[in-house]
Amino acid sequence: MKKEWSPHWKSSSKPGKQVKYKENAPKHIRHQLMAAHLNKDLKKQYDRRSFPVRKGDKVKVMRGEYRGTIGEITKVDSTHYKVFVKGAEEKTKAGPTRFYPIAPSNLLLISFNLEDKKRVEALGRKHNVKKTTPK
Repeated sequence: MKKEWSPHWKSSSKPGKQVKYKENAPKHIRHQLMAAHLNKDLKKQYDRRSFPVRKGDKVKVMRGEYRGTIGEITKVDSTHYKVFVKGAEEKTKAGPTRFYPIAPSNLLLISFNLEDKKRVEALGRKHNVKKTTPK
């Protein structure tokens, strides 16, 4: 099996190939994989189902120990594909609390951090719309 990442790979039923694709992905693809679902209002407003998460976004945890927790994203770890949410914290044996790592697929985006103009522009366009060329 090749060790390099390939943009031409589509899918496989083999878990090893799926893990390899994810772990060897470049930063621009990792960013796309760090997407969370939008709530109903945002889905209607922006006409899309999901969008990549970013620090400062307000999210609701949908799965796991912290289900129902609403908080702000404090850190996005693209190397491990995890997000840290304010409110989803656990106590350590030493005493202080630390943020619990959550997969972005287990989150629901409630509101965006729209400080970046490029992000606002990205929300306006849609990637999965096929452009047809006139004949």
